Amino acid sequence: MDALVKKIIDEIKKKKYRPVYFLQGEENFYIDKISSLLESTVLSESEKSFNQTIVYGKDVTVGQILTHAKRFPMMAERQVVIVREAQDVSDLNKEQGTKLLLDYFAKPVPSTVLVMCHKHKPMDKRKELGKKADKFDFVHTFKKPYQNQLADFVQEYFSETGYKPEANGVYAMVEYVGNDLSRLANEIDKLLIGKNKEEPITAEYIMARVGISREYNIFELQKAVITRNVPKVFQIVLYFQANLKRNPVIVSVAFFYSFFSKLLVTATAKGGTAQMNPYQAKDYAEALQHYSAGQIQRIITLLKTADLKLKGVNVGSGEDEGQILQELMVGIMA
Repeated sequence: MDALVKKIIDEIKKKKYRPVYFLQGEENFYIDKISSLLESTVLSESEKSFNQTIVYGKDVTVGQILTHAKRFPMMAERQVVIVREAQDVSDLNKEQGTKLLLDYFAKPVPSTVLVMCHKHKPMDKRKELGKKADKFDFVHTFKKPYQNQLADFVQEYFSETGYKPEANGVYAMVEYVGNDLSRLANEIDKLLIGKNKEEPITAEYIMARVGISREYNIFELQKAVITRNVPKVFQIVLYFQANLKRNPVIVSVAFFYSFFSKLLVTATAKGGTAQMNPYQAKDYAEALQHYSAGQIQRIITLLKTADLKLKGVNVGSGEDEGQILQELMVGIMA
């Protein structure tokens, strides 16, 4: 778990509540997790009816939020005010709204727990609220995790539910879903419905039940082709087939024709990769470990055939763009 999130959650579980939680950033999962924990734990069920207020940003102004926040609790030690979608508060970044909020931040009501959920992005630091908010220790920013942090998240999320996935299962989940933590958590929850805790959670089990959710691009496909990572190649091909408007096959064919044409020149040149920049040289050197000059020539022929088919020449009955791409990749990987 993110160290900042762990610290906040540990404090909440110990009933060390802050008067304000301004939760912002691109990673909505942690914003939802913290706000939900505060919503469910600060007040007892009997206290909530009079002392818990939940509003949506598009429906309120800063002044209205603070009217709620400045009230005193009824028959309870605290009240909770939660502003969902706070980024939609109309006057949040206007002069009057900013002044009201900063004044409240400087002297919040100690018997109120004000939770503002500013989702999808942090505040604009070019504006006064964004510039000054960071000096308050209750303003927390959550960024999208890096790719190398996702496996730990998946492993921990499974562990919290009492399940122990195999390592290949963890990496399959990361590859298939990507770095949207809310989606990862949702897919794991769906996977575990009716699942016996004694049964292993393998990559095969996950791949059979989880649809490809993450986005792929031509450079990731190139990398998979270079390394002859067959499962990854066809995982990306499936994604491309489902998103042909965003990933036109003719563009992919042209891209790979250019790459393999240059690779053939490199394979037959005396200097090899010596004249290339380091980034290009690494890819070409790695590709030459997996493809001989004869194989490269065969692949260039396949690419020319695919290009003609995409232009309507010698197209098989019922053969569409997606099938042409799939057949091309089968030929390249053969």
